[in-house]
Amino acid sequence: MAGKRKARIGVIGLGIGKHHLRNYAAYERSEVVAVCDINETLLKKVAKEYNVPYAYTSIDEMLDAPLELDGVSVALPNYLHAPVTIKALNKGIHVLCEKPMAMNAQEAEEMLKAAKKNDRKLMIDFSYRFIDHCIALKKIIDKGAIGKIYYCRTVWHRRRGGIPKFGSWFGVKSLSGGGPLINLGVHRLDLALWFMGYPRAVTVSASTYDYVGKKLAAEAGVKYDVEDLAVAFIRLDNGATLILETSWDGYSEKKEDMVTQILGTKGGIIQRNFNEGYNFEAKMFTEENGILKDSLILATKHKIGTAMAHFVDCILDDKTPVATGEHGLECMKIIDAIYLSAEQQKEIALEP
Repeated sequence: MAGKRKARIGVIGLGIGKHHLRNYAAYERSEVVAVCDINETLLKKVAKEYNVPYAYTSIDEMLDAPLELDGVSVALPNYLHAPVTIKALNKGIHVLCEKPMAMNAQEAEEMLKAAKKNDRKLMIDFSYRFIDHCIALKKIIDKGAIGKIYYCRTVWHRRRGGIPKFGSWFGVKSLSGGGPLINLGVHRLDLALWFMGYPRAVTVSASTYDYVGKKLAAEAGVKYDVEDLAVAFIRLDNGATLILETSWDGYSEKKEDMVTQILGTKGGIIQRNFNEGYNFEAKMFTEENGILKDSLILATKHKIGTAMAHFVDCILDDKTPVATGEHGLECMKIIDAIYLSAEQQKEIALEP
């Protein structure tokens, strides 16, 4: 590794941000020097637990302080991703932003402009790319084991009761940007596009529904104006087709149901989570001398580490992150088109 200097990191938001903090603290090339959260009790507790020297309830105060931060994680509600990321980039600080990148593609474009203007790295936390099993699949696909990919279907369904923190910002469109599509589906969308080599979306036809969540919100007396299910048919510029399904409150079988099926000219792959959790298994289906062959795909530990470790390495070694702002923007363009298609009940063509 180049040099022994540790990257000086700040974490903004200590909900999912605590996961970021934990991974930074465990990595030998980084030190967390500042944390920020509006919940002062949580802030003090986490700062003490991880021995973080500086703790702030104000984002501006943290970014203005002479901390010599190399990078920050932005782990806030979706509506704050763009403004806080842009502030940090304009301060000359590299940013790892939680998914979704922004509320919409316009915000994502502004974030990218700020990164380029300030010559800073902007990475999006597409965390499933850093799972050993997903990396194993990516390597198999890139070696051409299943040939040219022409079809992919990717799914994340949650059974009734799966809305996160029901009654919170997740169900308010002005704060979250949408429901399961922008919060869960963005993971599956990025993963599928990554497996496929990130072709560009050409057209989108989609539907969204809010029957279950809307009824439950009315009964509970809370605001809920986002979808609880979205489904999309996406045509890609390489001729392939991508189907995306995502929900978080349907009357389905499993608590967590994640599936990605890929068909290529020489074989196919299907990956599923098992035991309704966050571990995965996959099979590959090929043909050898006219005989159909099924193979179980196992994973070993990879060198890239966590998303946080990779972000630190990119800062210290001046590398381009694997999960770029450009990929985040492409996802936001597709998500925008899905919502627009559902609203207008027609196919939407995306601009090049």
